[in-house]
Amino acid sequence: MEATMSTMHARERVLIGLALAVITVLAWGHLAAAGSGSGMGTAMAMPGFAGWGLEMLATSVGMWAVMMVAMMLPSASPMILTYARVRQQRATHGRATMPTWLFVAGYLAVWMAAGMLLAITQWGLHQSALLSSAMGQVGPLLGGGLLITAGAFQFSGLKEACLGKCRTPLSFLMTEWRDGPLGALVMGVRHGAFCTGCCWALMLLMFVGGVMSLVWMAALALYFLAEKLLPRPELVGRATGAALILGGVFVAAAGQW
Repeated sequence: MEATMSTMHARERVLIGLALAVITVLAWGHLAAAGSGSGMGTAMAMPGFAGWGLEMLATSVGMWAVMMVAMMLPSASPMILTYARVRQQRATHGRATMPTWLFVAGYLAVWMAAGMLLAITQWGLHQSALLSSAMGQVGPLLGGGLLITAGAFQFSGLKEACLGKCRTPLSFLMTEWRDGPLGALVMGVRHGAFCTGCCWALMLLMFVGGVMSLVWMAALALYFLAEKLLPRPELVGRATGAALILGGVFVAAAGQW
């Protein structure tokens, strides 16, 4: 009986993992299709070039929401799967599918809210004539400032504290555990908040590389995953921070030449 339950638990986690992979692939596929449909993806990246009405703002919010799923779900998967395993061990009947998806919903809800703020930021930058291309890039001075800001944040205590919560799934679950469906949702929200606190400054770099640049999205997504999986994250973070600051100084200086 115990072996049967263990097999069922393993199968359930595999199905959850496959579902996360499918959702991620669909999100990236949607972004790739949006980018190829108009040559540079300008229809979604920069609706403001045709006028920022409510419909276009909603389109931008939707685009950022898909980006959040594509970029952040892979790095959250170890936490999600660990939650599913712990939930199976604690639940009376051992089922973890519904609570796990509530956890995912809470996590993504936080990033959806962040995506909405980024869409509004994009609108503000466009209205201020600070976006220099249809791909959603800022000019060199502002771009250099964003690089320096992101680099400096890599050395901050907030970055270290939030990354620590994201890198250790079992520690997070032990200190943040809540029972019931609402508890699963709240835990997802709290994990999303820590993850946003860890990654917000780097996410602003989308305005440096281009809002609809798939290469830039993929680079950031891989970095977010590496931060949570590689050993000695403090060394990785400091090296990244130093590189970003130097790059920011160079970009800003080059804009003056």
